Amino acid sequence: MDTTTRGGTPLRQRMLDDMRMRKLEPKTQAAYIRAVRKLAAHLKRSPETATVEDLRNFQLHLVDTGTSPITLNATLTGLKFFFDVTLGHIELMAKMQPVKVPRTLPVVLSPEEVSRLIAAARNVKHQVALSLAYGTGLRVSEVVGLKVTDVDSQRMTLRVQQGKGRKDRYAMLSPVLLQRLRSWWRIAHAQGKILPGGWLFPGLDPMDPLSTRQLNRAVHAAAEAAGIDKRVSPHTLRHSFATHLLERKVDIRVIQVLLGHKKLETTSIYTQVATDLLREVISPLDLLPPS
Repeated sequence: MDTTTRGGTPLRQRMLDDMRMRKLEPKTQAAYIRAVRKLAAHLKRSPETATVEDLRNFQLHLVDTGTSPITLNATLTGLKFFFDVTLGHIELMAKMQPVKVPRTLPVVLSPEEVSRLIAAARNVKHQVALSLAYGTGLRVSEVVGLKVTDVDSQRMTLRVQQGKGRKDRYAMLSPVLLQRLRSWWRIAHAQGKILPGGWLFPGLDPMDPLSTRQLNRAVHAAAEAAGIDKRVSPHTLRHSFATHLLERKVDIRVIQVLLGHKKLETTSIYTQVATDLLREVISPLDLLPPS
């Protein structure tokens, strides 16, 4: 399967058509094609000729070469689509099982660290974007995907269009965040950086949004300038948003809705990092009668 050219072989085009028919995201399509390309490189022949034993050996190869569990599982997902859907050979992937991904606790900043991080951002646009990420708990892709018309100051909400899972939802809009957004809009509008109905956080070209990579770099630079010795990313602000709400006794089901989580189990990870709640618990050792 030739995956080096845009047109490629009829088989590659068929896989692309299968993915488009199912309206898979461009990122997902690229990941699936990449998975098939890896298999082809390993086999040194067309992946459509692969056998059950070939696939087993390929997974062993991925494990032996130190492929991370997340990358390994993503590769298997792409191959499953190729063999199950495009080739119609469900039996080939029947025994291929994803590996267990170690669950690590998210990095969380203290409120004081969040404040320092936002203040250390290089310009007003980045400061407001980080304020929004922390003040709403939105994913980085959702932050940069916002448009001016998504801000509803009457209902005090932000409309998140086509978030993760291709679902629209609403995020909270606090008075402080609204004030910062208005200040940023006045500055950017006066400089011609925000177009009518355009991106809330435009890139160098107002026709394009700020990219997730650019916002990632802005967060890393702000963390370094603020002297925060933690691995910080825009997602860290999402983690901090959820954890700080939980520490303030906000119902976890409300936090689930705000984060746009499908399962409560996903949100429950924050109960393990809400240290303020732990400090409020009295150890049974402290309640023992004096001996």
